[in-house]
Amino acid sequence: MFEKFADLLNAKLSGPMTKLASERHLLAVRDGIIATLPLIIVGSFFLIIANPPLPASWGISKFLTANAANIVLPYRMTMFIMTLYAVFGIGHSLAESYGLDGLSGSILAETAYLLTIAPVNITAKGAELQGWALPMAKLGSAGMFVGIITAIIAVEIYHFMDAKNLKIKMPDAVPPAVAKSFENLTPAAVVILVIGGITFWLGFDWHGFIGKLITPLVSASDSLGSVILIVFLTTFFWCFGIHGASIVGSLARPVWLILLEANTTAMSNGQALPNIAPEPFYQWFIWIGGAGCTIGLAILMAFRSRSSYAKSLGKTALLPCIFNINEPIIFGTPIVLNPTLMIPFIISPILNAVIAYGATAAGLVNRVSVNAPWTLPGPIGAYLATGADWRAIILSILLIALSIVIYYPFFKMWDNELLVEEEKNEANA
Repeated sequence: MFEKFADLLNAKLSGPMTKLASERHLLAVRDGIIATLPLIIVGSFFLIIANPPLPASWGISKFLTANAANIVLPYRMTMFIMTLYAVFGIGHSLAESYGLDGLSGSILAETAYLLTIAPVNITAKGAELQGWALPMAKLGSAGMFVGIITAIIAVEIYHFMDAKNLKIKMPDAVPPAVAKSFENLTPAAVVILVIGGITFWLGFDWHGFIGKLITPLVSASDSLGSVILIVFLTTFFWCFGIHGASIVGSLARPVWLILLEANTTAMSNGQALPNIAPEPFYQWFIWIGGAGCTIGLAILMAFRSRSSYAKSLGKTALLPCIFNINEPIIFGTPIVLNPTLMIPFIISPILNAVIAYGATAAGLVNRVSVNAPWTLPGPIGAYLATGADWRAIILSILLIALSIVIYYPFFKMWDNELLVEEEKNEANA
């Protein structure tokens, strides 16, 4: 009965979800944002340095606190203006998906995005800061959705004009780089006139308008209900061999970055962190060992298996799982279309989410503010992501222990089935 239902569901879901995961605009947004991760990860660590987890009376703490404004400058020029970099990557990826020049797509996307921001005329008395300036806040997560929309508009204009051959062609003797510049004159003119005209001459506030539309979405995404829904969908898709993290993450990541950047901004300003569930919250308290919190299953397979296959797979897959790489577990057991292991694969991360959310909301653990490298072992990543909170290590270990408890009865059933099968094979050999 279950197998028929699973096959039917897989047949109905696999095609549409695969198409969604490979949709060029979603891929471009995903690739553009992922390209900023090195800057986000490195930049956010300067917040820990400026806010050291050390007694305030120590000399080093006093020095770092006194110089915090200068220490966080690398953060302000990386993660704080992440959309500026993400738009460049989105434009590049989307243009290349159409077979166009990626660099030209990046420049057009960046231009369109910057044209949505009205510069401010500043005059600093007795200082050299005079003239026009761009408000940095709109270059960060607050402008993410505007950046995504305008990058897509710019590249679509570029694609349309290229497809219709609406470009200036130069003689073959002209160097390729120069010829390409002239070919891009037409789409550049259209992008500047359209986006600039809407912003400066029609007075349309892109950021204010989009901000009002997405505010309910951003607020809702930080709720426990939203966290549980995201966890369920991610693991549910994985159970049918569909990369749940790719589909759900592509849709949710812009919102997660907004939540994270709000926390890092508050931290750099010495304010209380407003959000519980940016992406590092999922990484270090829910996806411990990978999707499904399979670290518990890997430990059981390595040390409690009676069947040769499970023990061998567990010993092989445990080390990658410690570093949050769990494809060997997902496809080796397999969890995909496995009625026994699918249940804890979904339940374990949901319970982790509820407990971690409650602990964070109650102030038992700091809210996440650092995007630590995802390949770190769970407790270490949790420690760094929460601004060096030692309590996060304890919570991570408890959640790993909980995953072992949840997986255990289902693991025993699966392991016993393997053992019976192996004994039959030996008897028939």
